[in-house]
Amino acid sequence: MRLHPFRRPRPASASPTRRSQPPAPGPRRSGLASLRWKIAALAAATACLVAVAVGVLVHFWTAHDIRDRARMHAFNSVYSAMDTYRRTGTLSDGAELDPAELPASLRHPSDGARHTAYDGRVDGNSGPTAWGAQRVAGPGSPVLAVEVNMNPEFYGLRRLDATMAVASLASVAAAVPLAVYGAGLIGRRLRRVSETAGRISAGDLDARTGPTKGNDEVAEIAATVDLMADSLGRRLRTERQFTADVAHELRTPVGGLLAAVDLLPEGEDEDLVRGRVRDLRGLVEDLLEISRLDAGAEQPVHAHVPLDGVVREAVTRTGLDARIGVAEGTHTVETDPRRLERIVSNLVVNAHRHGAGPVEVSVADRTVVVRDHGPGFPVGLLRDGPRRFHTGAKERGAGHGLGLTIALGQARVLGAELRLDNAPDGGAVATLRLPA
Repeated sequence: MRLHPFRRPRPASASPTRRSQPPAPGPRRSGLASLRWKIAALAAATACLVAVAVGVLVHFWTAHDIRDRARMHAFNSVYSAMDTYRRTGTLSDGAELDPAELPASLRHPSDGARHTAYDGRVDGNSGPTAWGAQRVAGPGSPVLAVEVNMNPEFYGLRRLDATMAVASLASVAAAVPLAVYGAGLIGRRLRRVSETAGRISAGDLDARTGPTKGNDEVAEIAATVDLMADSLGRRLRTERQFTADVAHELRTPVGGLLAAVDLLPEGEDEDLVRGRVRDLRGLVEDLLEISRLDAGAEQPVHAHVPLDGVVREAVTRTGLDARIGVAEGTHTVETDPRRLERIVSNLVVNAHRHGAGPVEVSVADRTVVVRDHGPGFPVGLLRDGPRRFHTGAKERGAGHGLGLTIALGQARVLGAELRLDNAPDGGAVATLRLPA
């Protein structure tokens, strides 16, 4: 019987599964990497950006408006003060002649028109200021100037900035819980889809997400996963039924062939035909066993047996040489001895048929390790898992590729873990761990 090497299955206490299958979803993620907190962080960052952008725009617009109004005030004040000065010769509206603080751009105007300037200097509670100035008469005459202090307005601007900051923090504080709640709703729906996909990949072909609320992308994903599960389930059930039907249909003619071979005269031809019929019968029995494993019809019959004794019996039944090593402290285990023998014998036959000697079988505690010193398992098989009637590599011999599938199925029935690797120094290593 051809044993088909496969890649390491995912460790599980209930049953072994291939690494090529997606692992079932783990516990709910509550850390910063979960979708809920990512969306909440995105919402908080968006709210902060909006608040900063609005605050900056309001600040600069208000500051620009304060300066424009101050300039206009200074411009009008110069007009009023100049009119009073020319009529009465007195200064009004806080006007001064050639004040020392007057900005340089206004000290020597080139014409007699009114001009304004902004002075950003701050001295205590004075400043920044807006200046308006106009020459009293012709060239060489003094300059009448009016100063407008913008400190009260800019103090109001600082209060407006503080109010905007508080409002921004309040909006972020309100946006984050809402984002967390909304992301939680989406996350729960996506988690249902993920759990369904994980159950399907673990072999539960009846797993379905079912109807989901809404008509958004999450609902489309859930419906697509369910449709995929329906299609996959139909195909697998058709394949399993075909395998079972073929095996049952072949069983009767193969039995007839065995009876007919017994009637042949002894000789080389009779031995050749008998060997081929025996191989055909083994193939049919393997197919029947696989169909029963696929259908979940196999149930273990547990008994307390010595692990090393069952392993020795399994190796003896193969008729092949193998070095058996038993560690001290190996105990009696509760398992189905017939299925355990089936697994161990398949692994030993696989090691001889597809590997190279010496073949070593190690028994320790609840673990059985079978190792050969051949080319090891092909990388493609370790990556993709076992395929029936597919051997994977010519250098690993010939066969039907059903032995490892049977070993994996029997290990699943026992609730054991079957793991296959390549040893660092060469050779294939098969590790069977029985449940506690």
